Amino acid sequence: MQNHSITVKTWGELTTDELFAFLRLRTTVFFLEQRIDEEELDDADFAPTTQHLWIDDDRGVAAYLRLVRLTKPEHRGATLVPGRVVVRADRRGEGLARRLFDRVLEQHGSEPLVLHSQAYVAPLYASLGFEPYGDEYLEAGIPHISMYRAGRTPATAS
Repeated sequence: MQNHSITVKTWGELTTDELFAFLRLRTTVFFLEQRIDEEELDDADFAPTTQHLWIDDDRGVAAYLRLVRLTKPEHRGATLVPGRVVVRADRRGEGLARRLFDRVLEQHGSEPLVLHSQAYVAPLYASLGFEPYGDEYLEAGIPHISMYRAGRTPATAS
């Protein structure tokens, strides 16, 4: 039975082993699998308001999501941006990314959120209430679409 508990920490709460584990997964997916050759690590990683969410299993980090709070609002005033969503190849298709998003929406679903999705993943985010806005664009050579989810009261959060 695979572990599905979610860990949520800020930069200051992370151990070096935890940091290494999820950065290893991010670089494996973005650099080795997707061949992205643009900056992966940025100042948002260590911002005190950024949350790092991940799911561990017996092989390490199985899935990861970074939740960034912006200082300048984006579309429709949204200041929360989930991103850097990755799932280890052997665990894809199990709903781990959705579980991470469920946690984000459980904690922050009353706030508007914006994300920048690789186009092929947009249906997952649409199923979580995100709606596309603007034109599709290339980022790191991969088609992306920006998506917005209005804040909802707890009774309408799903």
